[in-house]
Amino acid sequence: MDFLSELRSRLRTALISMTDSPDSFVEMLKPAQDGKFGDFQANCAMPLAKLSKRPPKDVAAELLEKLDVADLCEPPEIAGPGFINLKLKTARLAEETAKLSQDERLGITRVATPRTYIVDFSSPNVAKPMHVGHLRSTVIGNALCRVLRFLGHQVLSDNHVGDWGTQFGMIIYGYKHFRDDAAYQRDAVAELSRLYRLVNQLADYHDLVANLPKLHEQLPLKHAAIAAARQAAAAAPADKDAARLLKKSEQELIDLQAEIAAAVKKRVAVEERPELKQLADAHPKIGELARRETAKLHAGDQENKQLWDEFVPQCMAALEGMYQRFGITFDMALGESWYNPMLAGIVDELKQKQLAVISDGATCVFVEGNTAPFLVQKADGAYTYATTDLATIRHRVESLHADACLYVVDSRQSEHFQLLFATAKKFGYSQTEFRHVSFGTVLGEDRRPYKTRSGDTIGLESLLDEAIQNARKIVDANSSHLSEAERANVSVLVGMGAIIYVDLHHNRDSDYVFSWEKMLATSGDTATYNQYAYARVCGILRKGEVDAIALRAAGHSILLDTPAERALALQLNRFANAVADVAIDYRPNLLTQYLFETANCFASFYNECPVLSAEPAALKASRLLLCDATARVLKQGLSLLGIGVADQM
Repeated sequence: MDFLSELRSRLRTALISMTDSPDSFVEMLKPAQDGKFGDFQANCAMPLAKLSKRPPKDVAAELLEKLDVADLCEPPEIAGPGFINLKLKTARLAEETAKLSQDERLGITRVATPRTYIVDFSSPNVAKPMHVGHLRSTVIGNALCRVLRFLGHQVLSDNHVGDWGTQFGMIIYGYKHFRDDAAYQRDAVAELSRLYRLVNQLADYHDLVANLPKLHEQLPLKHAAIAAARQAAAAAPADKDAARLLKKSEQELIDLQAEIAAAVKKRVAVEERPELKQLADAHPKIGELARRETAKLHAGDQENKQLWDEFVPQCMAALEGMYQRFGITFDMALGESWYNPMLAGIVDELKQKQLAVISDGATCVFVEGNTAPFLVQKADGAYTYATTDLATIRHRVESLHADACLYVVDSRQSEHFQLLFATAKKFGYSQTEFRHVSFGTVLGEDRRPYKTRSGDTIGLESLLDEAIQNARKIVDANSSHLSEAERANVSVLVGMGAIIYVDLHHNRDSDYVFSWEKMLATSGDTATYNQYAYARVCGILRKGEVDAIALRAAGHSILLDTPAERALALQLNRFANAVADVAIDYRPNLLTQYLFETANCFASFYNECPVLSAEPAALKASRLLLCDATARVLKQGLSLLGIGVADQM
């Protein structure tokens, strides 16, 4: 039973006669941090007392007179200045735990009013290999789809791939000028990726050669700004604004020097390789010419469209292979190209509704409070990501009847989505929830975006391969009793689980440092620890030759005679609340936290409470039911995150 939600509902009823805004006070009822204060604690009496200018204890006492929890809790207690402590009746907790142990959904009821969600996640550019930067969107989006579906919502996952952008101009130009036919026949996607990287590198080189002198010209100006700021700070040591200006000026110089160093490194990377320098010299306008190839594709050029038709299916098949490794299937994969026929109509309607204006030849929507315009058509007539995203919203709302559209995209795109959602609401879609589910960056030990030693972005496939290889070492060291095939299977579960869990267990807003050692640890907050906890429970049932299905059907009572048993039962009943919390603000880390706490709680129970040797038989059956329920909660919870388990490890 979701005791927290039930108690909050009853608290709200009690608060209605005491405040006009009970909901804000209801959230102040939370699980107690320390068991000596009961199972739940509410501190709403203090802020209520400030509003009524009464002693908090008097307010707490009045609230308890109105709070009807006698069937759930022991008599509530008022502690300290006005804290309300609630402790569940052990008999009621045991009764609800017994129900949970027999419930195939483990106490999680489906929502009363299902919504239709469109979850837009992963969304790589076609013909470019997926890299570590795609990891977070892929695993966060998948977890949210699984959780929302399990709660009873209708969920449509959409892999909104980039299959119509500027990268295709680069690929087409590279294919026409630099392709290796034998390599293309062996592995078309790998060759297309090479061509993209080559054209991009050569175009960057020419841009760098043109821009480096301008960057160097800024150095004396930055040094002068620092000198002036330093003089001002010295003249007024107590002036905080002067100190901040000095710090800002110094950081700007550091950033400029870093930008110059990176540009020089890229320039040298071309010039020190004669074959690259020769290509660069032979194609001085490669960036502009690649953009022309994109424009020709968008204009319907027969040759470029034929190449596009040849490239895209091969690239999509390669992406599908990656998603199979994660166990991910998408309901839709409507790329940018699918919306291309709709873009002219979107711009025309924006103009008709007087939402878009012409600015410097471009068509823009200006959103109040934002200086940057939302550009929907460039001066040269080309459409933008903004136009495609508006067409996507129209399809999702009008054709798919979305109640909510979630965009699982990194935080660097925050401004784009602010403008997109504001424009969409002006456009007529004010009743739909639009949410940018943003996330931070995966960092290396140097706290910079995670890359190889050579500075290349790490490919996602190689990352997964390495995770499985590292997991195999741990499995081999700890699981000699398993067969070769079993160890191979467990290595995949552990390696993939480690990659997924380490990402999800961080608050999605935060950057995190990638560490193989921490990720694959068999203790601490890792997937491996949770997977081993599940396998340990399975081992108990296997050793006792227990038929779990028959055990659940036998109708045994749950006995909570020790603190460890009671704590585990309470934790199992919090599963429903943990899953529901994920959906409130789209944060999978709340579920990983719950699962880690559950595994810890089971470890304490297992250490303090014999199971197979327990006497009498009723106690043994009760503890076996607690073990079985724990295993099922761990398995279901990890499954909602996209992580598998094995009965033996």
